Amino acid sequence: MAKKPVEKIEFTYQGTDRKGKRVTGEIFALNETLAKGALRKQGINPLRIKKKPQPLFGGNAKIKPADIAIFSRQMATMMKSGVPLVQSFDIIGLGHDNKSMQKMILAIKVEVEGGATFADALKKYPMYFDDLFVNLINAGEQSGALETMLDKLATYKEKTEALKAKVKKAMTYPISVLVVAFVVTAILLIFVVPQFAEVFSGFGAELPAPTLFVVALSEGMQAYWWIFVIAIGASIWSYKHMHAKSANFRKMVDKITLRVPIIGEISTKSAIARYARTLETMSVAGVPLVEAMDSVAGATGNILFQEATLEIKKEISGGTQLQTSMKSCGLFPNMVIQMVSIGEEAGSLDAMLSKVADFYEAEVDNMVDNLTTLMEPLIMAVLGVLVGGLIVAMYLPIFQLGNVI
Repeated sequence: MAKKPVEKIEFTYQGTDRKGKRVTGEIFALNETLAKGALRKQGINPLRIKKKPQPLFGGNAKIKPADIAIFSRQMATMMKSGVPLVQSFDIIGLGHDNKSMQKMILAIKVEVEGGATFADALKKYPMYFDDLFVNLINAGEQSGALETMLDKLATYKEKTEALKAKVKKAMTYPISVLVVAFVVTAILLIFVVPQFAEVFSGFGAELPAPTLFVVALSEGMQAYWWIFVIAIGASIWSYKHMHAKSANFRKMVDKITLRVPIIGEISTKSAIARYARTLETMSVAGVPLVEAMDSVAGATGNILFQEATLEIKKEISGGTQLQTSMKSCGLFPNMVIQMVSIGEEAGSLDAMLSKVADFYEAEVDNMVDNLTTLMEPLIMAVLGVLVGGLIVAMYLPIFQLGNVI
């Protein structure tokens, strides 16, 4: 489990620099004493320092993976432009709209100013910067190619986040259809059908079976709607809890997901794309293949691919070729294995992995677009059957009213 970083406090200060010029600003530290010490290291004599008041609402927005991707690109751009590392933190941090992100960036800046390396400062935030990110930054600092590593990291983060967004879109679209259909049906059953039921009670004739079924369903919804709400809420909570706590449950869900038509194919191709993209990034950075596999396993996003990647790591540790290990796990298509084989034989594994990642990212993009196009008429069909069925059931007695008269 990732260790939670120590929370730093934001202070505002007024002081004088080495030339006696009056300066003001903000700084992050664990307490006021450490804040003063950090300012003195920067050549600032603090005259007044106090804790910055927090806004009542919206003060601490959650840091999202997309924020880390943007941070990576901004740092790469700053370094390419020749802006010093510490100054880059200032420019990016103070200009960030997300206060939590701003706080973290400026806290990293304080660590670097205090003598820590960029990689060591990032290690204090493991929930935002994984081993892959930290290792590549460390490799860039050690080799003097931090600018290049930041650019590769930015590209990697942008591509993986774009892929996640596409897969999320594919998953949420059918769920949205079901939710909308359920809400519309519930509204009709609770508020509309009872009005018809009152009218039908004075007909003095036996109602058609579809109408009786809908009326009974409406009465059940009116009497026990709270049970439905509790059941749905409990199901969602149980799913999230089990998914977070149970590896066996996650494995079962991922296995079922891979077998679902269309959705399963999208999930498989996105996992292969993440596998190839992460391994390519680690390979370009010069990380040994065996060491890279841990980061690759965590990046696949599917527990079956994660377990397979760790098994591949064991096999290549024993001297087996990567393409042979990938073939034995049974999850990778023949095309992927052949391209990895060519890359290993030609000494251009990173280039082949990049081509595999590009291909499968494009495949996922196309499949999501096709799914969206397919779902539009399906939405109309589902809503038409549910809503239309209820309306027909309610109007059947009216159509038969002539027989009663």
